Amino acid sequence: MSDSLHELWLRGIAFNPAAPSDVLIRLVDRAAGEAGLLMCAGRDLPDAVIDTALRHPLGEIRRALAVNQHVDPSRLAPLATDLSGIVRARLAGGSRSYPRRVRPLPDDILVTLLTAQDGGEDGKVTEHEIVAELDSSRQIPLSFLSVMAGHEHPGLRVRATWRWQSLTAAQREALLDDPDAAVREAARERSWELDPEAVEARLRSIGPRGRSFVFGTCALSPALVEQCFEDGRVYPLTWNRHTPADAVARLARHPEAEVRAMVAVRPDLGPDLVAELREDPDEEVRMCARLHPFTRTWAEYGAIQGVIGHGPDCTCPITEPATGPSPDWFAACAVSEEPVLRRVAASWPGLPTELVETLAQDDDEEVRIRLACHHPLAPPHLLLDVFVNRPVHRPHLLNLPAFPRTGRTHLIGHPDPEVRALAAADPALPDPPVEDPDASVRRAAAANPNLSPEALKALLADPRTAEGAAANPALPVPRMHALLDRCLNGAVTPPAARR
Repeated sequence: MSDSLHELWLRGIAFNPAAPSDVLIRLVDRAAGEAGLLMCAGRDLPDAVIDTALRHPLGEIRRALAVNQHVDPSRLAPLATDLSGIVRARLAGGSRSYPRRVRPLPDDILVTLLTAQDGGEDGKVTEHEIVAELDSSRQIPLSFLSVMAGHEHPGLRVRATWRWQSLTAAQREALLDDPDAAVREAARERSWELDPEAVEARLRSIGPRGRSFVFGTCALSPALVEQCFEDGRVYPLTWNRHTPADAVARLARHPEAEVRAMVAVRPDLGPDLVAELREDPDEEVRMCARLHPFTRTWAEYGAIQGVIGHGPDCTCPITEPATGPSPDWFAACAVSEEPVLRRVAASWPGLPTELVETLAQDDDEEVRIRLACHHPLAPPHLLLDVFVNRPVHRPHLLNLPAFPRTGRTHLIGHPDPEVRALAAADPALPDPPVEDPDASVRRAAAANPNLSPEALKALLADPRTAEGAAANPALPVPRMHALLDRCLNGAVTPPAARR
């Protein structure tokens, strides 16, 4: 058999959902090549396979396991202290496929990575570079960020000061009076963000990119506010909660409709301005103004701002919900006449079942899409409908536990090959289309467990279907071992291991 056929068998077996541990462990080997690495990085793995990969002498195997988003992250804890800094950095950096919903790392792994004193024995990266990977990975949950201010390790309390404005007043005071001198110094260094005069003095040393952060989040002096209007840089002021009332009124009457719309949702907008904006000539501005009084707090404002203007094909990251609006507020949004508020409710994973059922039938397509992508109780038929009609969401939907694995046979004639491939894998399909002109459909059809043993034998010998056939869960385990025997340099498995 050609090497190319061997590679197809290896890749197929690597992702065969019925392959037992002893089969998969044979792939955790240099001889398996790319298939073993793809397996370690890209599928759920039995404990025995994880243990083998964790102890594997090849760093490339451990690096592949470090980015696996399907394995319980607590099982990856040994990689946080791996001898190789590259392995640690891969764990800190997370998946390179940039999934919409990122799996957060457990607190013990975060503490290990954030407080490490070195970057590993191989000297390839520093501990600071590993932390930089972690900071950009979205694997630090908001719940961990909120407790760092009181953590026993002073290095983590220093890091807590970096999110100065997210801290409570009591937390800020405690850090300014911390028993550790380094923590106190860090707290004093960050406290400028809420001091208008200090902000103005520091602005001269801040570059253009940093200035957007300053104008959008920090307490600004009257002179800086006026400078924003003079320079035409008012957009950050529309969401800055420290923008003074007189400036908010000016923004509400700004000549640009986009500025008026952005300020119209602010929770500190007075009733007179709300009434004025509800009569604005621009429909978007009027709609935003109608959202009052639903924006009574900044947390509610943040939830609404996360939805306005994003559209049905929005693929923004889905992160852990922050402490914010109450369940009652989201429930009220779910029954609102305003589609934007129903979209907000559909984006909250805590919405109760009865409201989920209601929103799953909403007339607004974006409500249904957001529910499918964000809520764990979204009905399978809705997930399938969004998959078919909105291709941009397919990678995310396929990874959801509730995504339907059957009931898709009616899509077998669909013009989109991605949809046909989904239908071709349905075990209820009586005649999987192994001759489909599209390779992905043939591969899915060849992996359909409804195929007979005779059909599987022929498909394994055909390069067009070999990978799918090797991934077929109906493939007997002894046959899997026999295929591996032929692929892995003639390394024959003892008969006892095949039973």
